[in-house]
Amino acid sequence: MSVLKLKFSFQRRVRLAQGLWLLSWMAMVSGAITVAMGVFLKTELFRRAEVMHNNDIHIVPNLLMAVGLASVGINICAGKVCQDSLDASRFPRWKNLLTPFFCVSIFFTSLLLVAMILSYALQPSLEESLKVGLKNGIRFYKDTDTPGRCFQKETIDRLQVEFQCCGNTNYRDWFEVQWINNRYLDFTSKEVKDRVKSNVDGRYLLDGVPFSCCNPASPRPCIQYQLLDNAAHYNYEYQSEELNLYSRGCRQALVNYYMGLMNTIGPGVMSVFLIQMTVLFSLRFLQTSMQAVEGQENVEIETEGYILEKGVKETVKELQEKIMIFFQQVQVDVAPPETEAAAEEAAPEKEATPAS
Repeated sequence: MSVLKLKFSFQRRVRLAQGLWLLSWMAMVSGAITVAMGVFLKTELFRRAEVMHNNDIHIVPNLLMAVGLASVGINICAGKVCQDSLDASRFPRWKNLLTPFFCVSIFFTSLLLVAMILSYALQPSLEESLKVGLKNGIRFYKDTDTPGRCFQKETIDRLQVEFQCCGNTNYRDWFEVQWINNRYLDFTSKEVKDRVKSNVDGRYLLDGVPFSCCNPASPRPCIQYQLLDNAAHYNYEYQSEELNLYSRGCRQALVNYYMGLMNTIGPGVMSVFLIQMTVLFSLRFLQTSMQAVEGQENVEIETEGYILEKGVKETVKELQEKIMIFFQQVQVDVAPPETEAAAEEAAPEKEATPAS
């Protein structure tokens, strides 16, 4: 029993071909937009590459770009099929190409859903990548003289200002690292010597943060040193001075930013998926309705179109049988060389056997 069988008159087939031609061009534009979304997301990820530990999340924009390009090619072919379907003498040349075309198209269209699912499934991986990357970025903040880390300070400062965040989890992350370069420390000062000696690793640690952590919305001048000492500042209590520094950590700020992008791109990708599936379903109806016209003198006859010629179970079973036959043929093609080699090895044994 055919799945979704419909009757098509000549006028209905013409309208289907014309509507599908317009829809295929719309889907081609959607594919180009998908490429643009992938490029934009890839660019945003590259901008923060210095504070990311791994590139697992890059699989999402890579998929979007690949599927978008494939969608453009698929819909150009679909538009050409629609044009040829208006001429019964030209349409038969697509007869042997449309089945593999549908298989390839469904595969790439399904990758749109895969990309959308991965964009949410990889959130824990993104968060872990930012956690390690930001930790290393803060640790190397002071290494402005070290090759490969010269711009780490600028990257972190720009990040904290742009996303209004401080540290990895919060501003206290800066208390655990020496973020001031040794050449800007006066080692003749007793305070500096005491701080260095009080630390096992000989680091200069202090309860202070870089200026980029300062919140411009604070009503008082920024306090960035001796943050935990209420007596060091007039009318100051660090537990309640929330406006003085950004309270949000940069990891959470970046995760929110990228997941916001994913949430924006997700509905767009879903729309492209639905448009592309509509093109493929309509093209399947056009293909099957045009098959009955082949060899007919009267091309204006009424025909039937369907999605599957048989039921779903029968189609799956038939597909499995075709795959098994294909692999059997491959095995048969590989077997003869082994048989010939075995025959050559057996030949000397027959010659050595005395005749009875």
